[in-house]
Parts: sequence; C-alpha cells; structure tokens
Amino acid sequence: MEIAKQTDYVIVGAGIAGLRAAIGLSDAGRVLVITKEKLGESNTSYAQGGIAVAMGGDEDVSLHLEDTLQAGDGLVNRDAAKVLVEEGPLRVEELLQWGTGFDRHNGELMLTREGAHSRNRILHANGDATGAEIGRSLLAHARAIENITLLEWTMCVDLIVQAGEVVGLTVMDRDGRLHDIYTRAVLLASGGAGQVYSDTTNPAVATGDGIAMAYRAGAEISDMEFYQFHPTALSLPGVPRFLLSEALRGEGAYLRNAQGERFMERYHPLLELAPRDVVARAITREGIGANGEQLPVHLDMRHVQGMDFHKRFPGISAFLARHGFDLGRDLIPVRPAAHYLMGGVKTDVDGKTSLKRLYAAGEAACTGVHGANRLASNSLLEGLVFGARAAEKMQEEPVFAAKDNMASDMRTASEGNTEDLLRQLQQIMWQKAGLLRDASALREAQSELKYICTLLPASVSRSALELRNLQAIAELIVHAALAREESRGAHYRNDFPRRDDVRFQKHSVSCKDEVAVQFAAD
Repeated sequence: MEIAKQTDYVIVGAGIAGLRAAIGLSDAGRVLVITKEKLGESNTSYAQGGIAVAMGGDEDVSLHLEDTLQAGDGLVNRDAAKVLVEEGPLRVEELLQWGTGFDRHNGELMLTREGAHSRNRILHANGDATGAEIGRSLLAHARAIENITLLEWTMCVDLIVQAGEVVGLTVMDRDGRLHDIYTRAVLLASGGAGQVYSDTTNPAVATGDGIAMAYRAGAEISDMEFYQFHPTALSLPGVPRFLLSEALRGEGAYLRNAQGERFMERYHPLLELAPRDVVARAITREGIGANGEQLPVHLDMRHVQGMDFHKRFPGISAFLARHGFDLGRDLIPVRPAAHYLMGGVKTDVDGKTSLKRLYAAGEAACTGVHGANRLASNSLLEGLVFGARAAEKMQEEPVFAAKDNMASDMRTASEGNTEDLLRQLQQIMWQKAGLLRDASALREAQSELKYICTLLPASVSRSALELRNLQAIAELIVHAALAREESRGAHYRNDFPRRDDVRFQKHSVSCKDEVAVQFAAD
C-alpha cells in the first residue's frame, strides 16, 4: 500500500483505544491507523478476564467508582475515574450494537467478579478471550468505514514537531523505507511496555513506542514508577509467562505456598481477591525460602465444584493441557509477571497531552484513572471510553496545511543487532526495578541503563528502534521509582515501606528537558 504524505488524522495502534478513536473520527476526515504488525496483534487481543462495566444503574456506577478509587491507593484522578465509570455503560452498549459476542446465560449477559471489585460486574467473551472478541468486532466495524485506512507492518519512528506543535510523524514501512506523514492531529494508542521486563504477560509488540516517542518530542510523562505485575502467570522453565486470568480467583481458586498452605489471610482480608499489588507481593514473598532460594507457589482450583473449566476457560485450559496440566486436577505453578503500565503520556480526560495536536489514549496514556494500581478489568473500558473522548476533541483541532517543502524524501533503514542488549536491559529491570525496590538497586539500574544507552546501535531497524524505546522507558521507570520515597500501590520500596501522603500523594511528572522528577496534584 502506498503511504500518503498527508492525511487528516493519524492513530498509532490498532487495539481497543485506537480502533474506537478511528471510528469516532471517521465522520470528520480521513483517518490512518498504523500498526507495526498484523491487525489484531496488540495487548487488547491478549486480555482474558473481561471488561468491567457498571450496567446495573446509578448505585452500581457509584460502587464501581469507589472500587476504582480504593484500588488506586490514594492516587486516582477522581474526575477521570468518574468519566470512566459513568460513560462506560454507553460505550459497552455500542459494542453490543456492533456485534460483540459477550457470554450469556439464558439470554442474559453473564457477569463475574475479579480482585478488589465489590460485586459481579465483569463481562467476558468466549470464556477467557474477551479482548480478542472486542478487537474482532471493532476491527470489523472499522473495516467497513471508507474513511478509515488500516496500515499493517508499519512502525512509527518519531514525531515531527514544529514550533511546539506535533505536525506529523516518521514511519518505517515493512520494506525498511522511511516516510514522513503530516496530519491535523496524532493519537498515540500504542499500548504498554511489558517487554522492558524479562518476565511479562505482554506480547512482543509491547515496547513502549508511543510513550518513548512522546518523551523525545518533549511531552510530559507521568506515573512511570507504577508498573502492575499480574500475580498469576504460569511459571514453567522455558515456557513464556502465560497469563492465568484473575477470573480464576474470581471463580474460587486458592493460592498455596510450598507447604500447601493458603497464605493470603496473612496479607489482606479479601484473601485471593485482594488488589493485584498485594497478591503479587505476597506470592513473591512466599516464593522466597529462608536461604533466598526460590520456592513454588501454586494456584489451586481442585476444590471448585460444578464448573466445566474447559468451557469457562477454554484458552487457558488448552494452553495448560499442552504442558500437561488440568485446572480441575493439578496444582498450577505461578509467579508474578509484568502486566500493565499505569503511567504513560500525561493527558487530560479528553486525551490532550502537553504538546499541541498530540493526543494519547489507552495504556500509552496516563489520565490518572488507575492511580497507583489499576482495578482489574478497567483497562479495556479505559481504552473504549478515552479513545472515544480523544476522537471528539481531536476534531476541534484546526486544519493543518502542509507546505510543499515539508514532504521529506524517502529514506531506507539499516539493520542492527540488539538481542544481547535487550536481554541485559530486561534482566536489569526485573532484578533491580521489579516488584520489590530499594535505592541501592535502583541506582545500580540507573548506571547500567546509562551504559546501555551508549551502546545503542545507530541503525534504524525495527529491533534497534524498539530497543531505543525500551531503554527510554526503563530510564523513566527507574528515575520515577527512585524519586518516590514511599510505598504505594504497585510501587514498593523496601527502604520506604510506608505510604507518605504528606510528600507523595501526587503524580510524578517527567519531561526530557528537566533533570528531576516533579510531583504534582491533579
């Protein structure tokens, strides 16, 4: 496909936030949606458990808000959370109208519960393939709209900024050729950055590209110290950290340590359904022996009666079967893995960033809606709600008229070897900036990441670009984690184990031109 030099709107990412925004923008002009792999390959498609939405009226909406605030550990932007829970039902109704097949029982939508929710409000599809079904229906709807162009196998390299405004971006096509595209507004909906850690539930595409591009362009980045580690990823040597959905615990699964004991009562009154940060740290601590050796921790559903696990969790059951496990018969070995970034490009509730004509939505953005710890299954809803709001606001941007001399000549990218550096970076982050942190390890990580920066290849290949982006993400995480001298939500400091509302009930803000991390209230 020939890449146009100019279009009305560009969206980076074809997950739930990007596709919902594209649909919302399609009546206002030509929309170009860019994704660096095939359509459908995004964090959205890997979301198992479901989408949280208060379909039960005002009381349900109010309780959803309180659950979100509670999980966020004192740092949720209340205005953003209100937008999320109040507009969520309307956005889910749209999905239903567009043919999303949520699971039903006797014609009624089935609802389940996950950690830190006060009632059943999680919709799911095909048992444990909710994100894939939502992505399928949104993609089918977007494909049918003439004004939307979907461009696969194209990687965004950097934003083009002129006089403080984002006027376009440079992209690399599947043949390694570079193109400049000019546009009225850019939306970053490029997802998270799980590949910054050695153990992650995220797909290989999750390399923080949008956040890193925005940072290099001078946009404000917020709350990068808050990386959520999913408590239960399959832990087998040589096997990817496959996500074992929180819905398993919602349906009654226990967690057991090496002695076979249920241990969550020592950590939280909600037991296995405590907030994710609590459960993840509990599993980590229970998995460390007296001499520092790693001990097994298991997920146990053997006691759960009256459930067809293969029907309720078909994807999980099939994956486990390939490795010799059965939910109804076996203890399943688990450990935490990097799962979701609460931080990102700082935006308001309409997706506007600190740079003119630049917007962000979904996991790449930080509205403050998740605070220090995302409430389970709020992420898909966030993409829907804020993708739609960003689309509405982007239409207010004045038309951008590109000058003839703006269209750059096409260039060709070059190759670069990055595998060893990537593995080093991931290990540094896992060991020194993971679930349990302290100043000494974080300073070591800072120094080692700076050294990796000096070794980054000058080539413009996909692997080199992704490594450059992950190195920037890693530095942002470590810098913010070192500055926040307290423990809150997903950020835990062994040397500052208590929450400090006097100094740190504020969001961290980083900017390329500032040396120190700033802290600012909503």
